[in-house]
Formats: sequence, C-alpha cells, structure tokens
Amino acid sequence: MNRTTLSLIGVTAALAAVTGFAALTAPDPQTPGQAPAAERLPVQRSTLVCPQPASSDLAETRYTAFTPPNEAGGDGRARLLPLPEKDTGLSDEDGKDGKGGKGDEDREQDKAEKDGEGEDGKQPAPVVPLEQAGTPVSGTADGSDAPALAGSADGPFAPGWTVQQTTAVSAGTGRGLYGTACSAPDTDFWFPGAGSTEERQDFVHLTNPDDTAAVVDLELYGKDGAIESETGRGLTVPPRSTLPVLLSTLTDEPVGDLAVHAVVRTGRVSAQVQVLDEKLGGDWLPPAGVPRPTAVLPGLPVDADSVHLVVHAPGDSDADLKVQVATGNGTITPAGLETLHVKAGMTTAVDLDDLTRGAAASLVLTPTESGAGTPIVAAARVTQGEDGERETAFIPATTPLEQRATAADNRKEGSTLSLFARGTAAEVRVTASAGSGGGSPQSKTYTLKAGTTTEVEPPQPKDVKGVFALTVEHLSGGEVYAARTLAEEDGGVPAFTVQTLPDDRGRVAVPQAGQDLSVLTR
Repeated sequence: MNRTTLSLIGVTAALAAVTGFAALTAPDPQTPGQAPAAERLPVQRSTLVCPQPASSDLAETRYTAFTPPNEAGGDGRARLLPLPEKDTGLSDEDGKDGKGGKGDEDREQDKAEKDGEGEDGKQPAPVVPLEQAGTPVSGTADGSDAPALAGSADGPFAPGWTVQQTTAVSAGTGRGLYGTACSAPDTDFWFPGAGSTEERQDFVHLTNPDDTAAVVDLELYGKDGAIESETGRGLTVPPRSTLPVLLSTLTDEPVGDLAVHAVVRTGRVSAQVQVLDEKLGGDWLPPAGVPRPTAVLPGLPVDADSVHLVVHAPGDSDADLKVQVATGNGTITPAGLETLHVKAGMTTAVDLDDLTRGAAASLVLTPTESGAGTPIVAAARVTQGEDGERETAFIPATTPLEQRATAADNRKEGSTLSLFARGTAAEVRVTASAGSGGGSPQSKTYTLKAGTTTEVEPPQPKDVKGVFALTVEHLSGGEVYAARTLAEEDGGVPAFTVQTLPDDRGRVAVPQAGQDLSVLTR
C-alpha cells in the first residue's frame, strides 16, 4: 500500500469520527436527483440607513422603529447612530481616486467617532433603539441639524426591522409632509421622476454606512436620452458620512422629467432623492427598483387631483406598454392612453389628470405584444390641494408582497392602506402593533378581489397610546401590492405622503446540507 493510500485512509477515518453523529441523525435521503428543500429562516442581521431629513429650520422629524414579533431567539439589539455630512473631496488629487481625500487627522477623528471617543469623549446616543420586538419606539428631532442615520439590528430584532422617517415642513419651498422608510445600502438605484427646473430643488442623498469610502456615478436621462454630466461622475462619499448632491448642478439646462441612475463603483451606499418644489410642496422619491418588463404602482389616493407618470427604458430596446388603472371595481384603460411608447434610453412623461375619479387605485404597466420583455423603471408624482396650497407625494414601482411588510409611524387618524391583488384573488392579514406608549395589538383579515384595489382604514391597537406599526401578511392567493398613505393637516393645509410596502425580507431560504465524503476521492 503506497503512502497516498494510507494518507487517504487516515483522513477518511478522522472525518468519520468527527461526522459520525451527523450521519446517525441525518434526515432521510432524498429521491435521486431531487435537491433538499430549502428552509425559510429569520435573518440574523439587518442594516438600515436614514437620509438627512431636511435643510429647513422649520422642520419637525419623527423616527419610528419597529420589529414584528418573531421566533428568532437569543440576544440582540437594534439602533441607529448619527452620520455627519462631510466635504466630498472632489479635487483630482484626492477625490476621484476612491480614497475620500482624507488626511491623517481626519482619519484619526473618524476612528475616534467610531470608537466612541469624539470631541467630547462620548459616543453619540443611539436613535430609537428597540427594547423588544412587537413594540415600536418613537423619537423626534427639530430643525435642520438632524443628521443622517445608519445602524443595524441583530438577533430577534433583525427580521423585518423597519424604521420610518416622517418630516413636516410648515413653510417655505417644499412645504409639506416628507415620509420615507429607511433603506438598506446597495450598489444600483433608479429614480424616474426627478427634475432640475428652476422651481425645483432636487437633492440626491448618498449615504455611506461603511468604514471605507464609496465612489458613485450619477447618470441622467431626459426625453432625448443620456445627458452628459462630468460633474456627476466619480463622486466620493467618505466613510460613515452623507453627501447631498443638488441635481441642478449636474445639468447645463433645466430638465423637467429626469431619470437618475446612481451606480456605485466602489463600496455601497443608500440613495434617495429629496424633492422640494416652490409650488407643489415636496416629498422623498425612493428608488424604483431594478428594471422589469412590468411595473405596478399601488397607493394612488382617493382625492388625487393629478398623476404625473414618468417612465424610462434602460438598454437598447424600445418599450410599448399597456397602461391600466385598477380601482375597487376592476381594471380599466384610461381613455386616450391605450398604449405608451418609450424609446430606448429615453424618459417619457404623461399627465393622467382625474385618473382616480374619487376611488383608490393602482397603476399597472405591462408590455404589449410588440414590447414584450423590455425592462422599464417608473414612478408617479401625485398632487392634491388647491393653488397655493398644493402638496406632492411620489409613488415608485414596487415589488409584490411575498410574506410580510411593515409600515411604521401610524396614528389614530390619517393612516390608510391600499391593497392591490394582481391576477387572482388573495387574502391578507393586517396587524396593528401595540402603541409606543401603550395598548395591545389588533388584527383583521381582508379578502381582495382579483384585479382590484382595496383601500382600508386599518385596525387600531386597543387602548393605543402613541404611534403604532402596521404589519401586512400575505396569507394566500395571487400577487399582492401594498402602500400606506399618511395624511395630516398643518394650519388647515392638507399634507400627505405615500410609502409602498415591498416584502421586508425578514426570512431567507437556507438550503439543507448533508455530508458528502465522496469529495475525498475526487
């Protein structure tokens, strides 16, 4: 027997001793050719980033954090920490190389802040840290000094961790209610519906939660295609900091309907667009997701005065789309807009006035036979109110609710849910959590007719005090798309904001694994 054979026998014996218990307790073998079924387990860690709320001294911001009850055990925590707004360092010597343009003194200060040894020798206090799953925590910040936030949740606080940031601006450019769900960092974002006209101030907020610099390109597309903008390329976002970029500084000429593509070359960021309009108020424009052949925009409010739809077709193929509106009575095609043609690489906008006609609705864009398979991104600007008192909200295309989604920061009055069942009928359960100041959860089940949008006033916690969260669970049936509208009045002037509710990804598929000693003989 040669040395190689003896070595192989030794290794095999050792592995057998180590894995003997696993072999005795392994599950029954699968049918040949059949892969083990994946088990869906709670995520172990979640990361969220909240953009800098406002530049107005008249701003009032509320943060609400919530994790739905779950079976994840063990210890953990969920908290957000402030991130400073820093100089970009855009000079050729130190800003375009992805190193952030920082000297030794800056890097030492960043390390001190991370380690809790800032200028005052103290670590910043965490914002809305959770104490237990199932009960929301709420906090406020006033004025323009509220920073961007970044943090993580682990253990029992990670599955479905949701943070809502709601800001009321009582006067000035962009007056209105700004609402957004804090989002996870990523590397690719689309924002159809931005603008750089004189009456608008649109900022792309790029926030880097990591300890290394991120480099981002901002690509702009108008009705005639790509807009050259060297200023938007190679933007460096220093570690653990936020960078607001004014869109009008990236274009030579004002553009009313822009599709903004944020591409991260190095690292990862969270990106959102803040829209401030002199006449129409403002709100956050969240990312529209990855390009897909079909786009669904749920949550068009009952009292929407106008709907401005913006669609962009990335890539080299034109898109021909059917435009449909799903109300409580079924799906219809708007008169005069049977199809919408979007040229490749270009952005198309269309006004859909009096679209909802007093009914809650969802917009559905699907490819015609000639345009099948062409991916698009889309978002709608919805306005309400009269001249001088108009208010705006943005609804991007979103993904279906697979298992569960959560909307935090709900009040006794002003919260409504919009639920759209696409294809076939569906059933969902809506649960109102305990309040941040007390109360007990309440649930209600809704049956959704196929092809219709159902607007409901959700259940409220019993004896509720403070704000509460709404959790929507998909129980059965076809695809479900959801959105939450939050409305309030400021001095008699109506204000509202809409957040779509994609799946919270609180559970992930974990494939079963078994031992395979045959690898030793390969």
